[in-house]
Amino acid sequence: MELKVSTLADRPEMYDQVAGMADTWPEFIRHDLVNDAHYDRIATELPEYVLFAEDERGEVIAHAYSVPFALADEGLGELPARGWDEVLVRAFADLRRGTRPDTVSAISIVVAPHAQGGGLSGRLLSAMRDNARAHGFDEVVAPVRPSAKHLEPRTAMEEYAFRTRGDGLPHDPWLRVHVRAGARIEAVAPASMTVAASLDEWRAWTGLPFDEEGPVEVPGALVPVHCEPGRGYAVYVEPNVWVRHAL
Repeated sequence: MELKVSTLADRPEMYDQVAGMADTWPEFIRHDLVNDAHYDRIATELPEYVLFAEDERGEVIAHAYSVPFALADEGLGELPARGWDEVLVRAFADLRRGTRPDTVSAISIVVAPHAQGGGLSGRLLSAMRDNARAHGFDEVVAPVRPSAKHLEPRTAMEEYAFRTRGDGLPHDPWLRVHVRAGARIEAVAPASMTVAASLDEWRAWTGLPFDEEGPVEVPGALVPVHCEPGRGYAVYVEPNVWVRHAL
């Protein structure tokens, strides 16, 4: 497939198509409060870190969001346990304070439903790496959401993340793409995203009854959701997997 990859900084007129592109995220993921507060800001405040791919007809079929942040400024370069959420918060805090970033973190790579299965995610990952290098960075990190982990939500992420095939590559397809691109699996981010909501909200998002105490397996969730009917609430704490790309 012939692709044209651009940044929103270079093509700001494409904002509506990029932001409005269809995706396959589970509905509950959209209700992480950090996501609500910061994700849409990337395209408007950091458009040079938003890449998108157009097909031969000019249709946006994939996009990749990333953010620069100061990793070495806190914790001597240790990747945060709160993963995706903390990177977003720190990136915009650094931007507000004028702190010089030293690292780029991937935030999302999304392929439109009708264009999936053709290797576009790997091509956007490569473009993201090239974009970070062009901005003077020598590392990209990513709090990866393993693409097949939802098939075994009861498996500990610490075991799943480091599982390999016979050829030594990761068992998980999305982790495998990162490793093939040159990444190293670093650690698990045990609390990368958090969604806390009423049982009525969870019922609306999933179609499940959410009427029993304890873990509830939800389609698309990487681990079970903890349900507390007595309190009328359920909480999902998603682990992701940190990988590092040296550029």
